[in-house]
Amino acid sequence: MTVHRTRLHRTRTHSRPAYSARLVAAAATLRDRLASDRGDVPGWVLITLMTAGIVVALWAVASDQIVQIFENAMAPFLGKNL
Repeated sequence: MTVHRTRLHRTRTHSRPAYSARLVAAAATLRDRLASDRGDVPGWVLITLMTAGIVVALWAVASDQIVQIFENAMAPFLGKNL
């Protein structure tokens, strides 16, 4: 069996495949969208502050109950009998 060297090498053509124009356009569109997107920082700040506010409000109203729930949940692991 003989393998010819000419079959092992790809021939280079100067023309691009038909899909490359669409690929280049899609890549440019994606690059533009990613470059212009700054994110939603005010939204994340608002969510973080609201979550902290809810935790503080719940702790202020129900701190005794929250501590009791935690102690009841941890009792089996700490070897305490209720």
